[in-house]
Amino acid sequence: MNHTSGNTPAADRQHRIESRDGMIIEWDAPIEMDDGLVLRANIYRPDSEGQFPVIMSHGPYGKDLAWQEGYKTTWDIFSAAHPDAIEGSSNIHQSWEVVDPEQWVPDGYICIRVDSRGAGRSPGVIDCRGPRETQDFAACIDWAGVQPWSNGKVGLTGISYYAINQWQVAALQPKHLAALCVWEGSVDYYRDGTHHGGILNTFQSNWYDMQIKSVQHGRGENGPRSPVHGETTCGPETLSEEEMTENRVDLGNRLQTQELINDWYRDRTADLSKIKTPLLSAASWGGQGLHPRGNYAGFLDAGSDQKWLECHGLEHWTEFYTPYGVELQKKYFGHFLKGEDTGWDDQPRVQLKVRHVGENFVVRGEDEWPIARTQWTKTYLDPENLTLTETPPTQPASISYGGMSDGLIFFLPPWRDEVELTGPMAAKLFVSSATEDADLFLVVRLFSPDMKEIVFQGTLDPHTPIANGWLRASHRKLDPEKSTDWQPHHTHDEKQLLTPGEIYELDIEIWPSCVVIPAGYRLALSVRGKDYVYSCATDHRLSNMRNTFTGVGPFLHNDPIDRPEAIFGGDVTLHTGPDHPAWLMLPIVPPK
Repeated sequence: MNHTSGNTPAADRQHRIESRDGMIIEWDAPIEMDDGLVLRANIYRPDSEGQFPVIMSHGPYGKDLAWQEGYKTTWDIFSAAHPDAIEGSSNIHQSWEVVDPEQWVPDGYICIRVDSRGAGRSPGVIDCRGPRETQDFAACIDWAGVQPWSNGKVGLTGISYYAINQWQVAALQPKHLAALCVWEGSVDYYRDGTHHGGILNTFQSNWYDMQIKSVQHGRGENGPRSPVHGETTCGPETLSEEEMTENRVDLGNRLQTQELINDWYRDRTADLSKIKTPLLSAASWGGQGLHPRGNYAGFLDAGSDQKWLECHGLEHWTEFYTPYGVELQKKYFGHFLKGEDTGWDDQPRVQLKVRHVGENFVVRGEDEWPIARTQWTKTYLDPENLTLTETPPTQPASISYGGMSDGLIFFLPPWRDEVELTGPMAAKLFVSSATEDADLFLVVRLFSPDMKEIVFQGTLDPHTPIANGWLRASHRKLDPEKSTDWQPHHTHDEKQLLTPGEIYELDIEIWPSCVVIPAGYRLALSVRGKDYVYSCATDHRLSNMRNTFTGVGPFLHNDPIDRPEAIFGGDVTLHTGPDHPAWLMLPIVPPK
């Protein structure tokens, strides 16, 4: 059998082909870009004649880095809790947030992993989510579509980064792109990731240090080696630190010095209206702080005629690899890439794994998102009793808290019957500040009848509340065309500083979530001046993360340059009453 790849330079010593583990594997296959730079890809294909559909991922995490080495604690947690997800595979080809070829190639798929420009074994300058990287991705898709072993259809799947860049590349409409499976992937670079409500999220710069620089091309002998073939995962050459610095964008500085949305952020945010490819958007209830907002926006706003939404829980990586997730993906890709009768024609437009206390989930189909029968229910803040009430207060009242403190918590009475909350939430507050600005952190929380807080498994943090929302008061300006009753949309294009003591109306987005609340339990809203902290948090930490987790995972807002105490530490006052009806709106979903 001829195991050579099309357009392979004869003198290319990096490109190697072997037959192993029931597959033909091409290591470091070259894909030349329009500027002459060569990206490197691993290709895993069936050891048989024929043309097959392609499942591709393209990103900066190092295609040859073993999940077990690069993300050890996540692998240990996942493999111990879900042995059914890894059985039947040697798992030596497992890599972070992409498919395991041993679980896909036997079903007649070709799996391709591409190291993006400047990462792993691909040279160049790293500019994560930049236009050049997206152009490269589109070129790789159309390259794969015309190879002799390809049936001309390329599908994309993967978690997080490998989901985010699907939105971007799909907007370029590469010819051979046939299906998207966007698994927990944000869309809006600013609103979803770098600045929550205008407040800088320090996760992005920490992520860059811990997960991108660690596999940058040029680490060579200073980096890890592949446990499969023994080659260095970060390229055959070892560059100096000066050369490495020159070959990457200074992301931390960019984020810290660009508080408002500009062309740099817009260039890294997909125009969803240009996406025409069939779409499966998979969100996580536990993804507060990074991904789920984008999955809902992508489902709602993508220009695709054929699009579906799926929502699940548990850790960030889990359901992508469990039998539930793999079967869902293969049902979808079998339909769109192979033309098989997989039953996808009967797939509900929205598939929810409805979350119950104790991390129990019940699968249910819906016809739309948000759910049409949702009872949008406003509960009003009562500062005198620190409660949430069904009717707005009739007398004016106010209450203050320190601008960088734990703030205040408002409780609903115990629910008389079981109730389901599923969907986006929103709040309206009337606020004055002792200074020229204020940061508002809103947290929707749940308490048992004995007032023990109930938390949930987040994508990373094991102790997360139901939902979070954020807003910097000076970023309160709304886009009326894009705002809805259930999701205010802030422009973030100008700062409108506060006059101390003056009252301002703030509409605050709270990210979508889902929970079935048992009878007797109480819902609460925390209005805070800093990140939520779970009172019983342990020193849980992942090896690929900088900080221990205390309730919001790595999604902290503690940059002293972005949040100087002189501006954000002044007292904040909440105002209520007939002229200031402050409320939290809940998405109550009655049974079908």
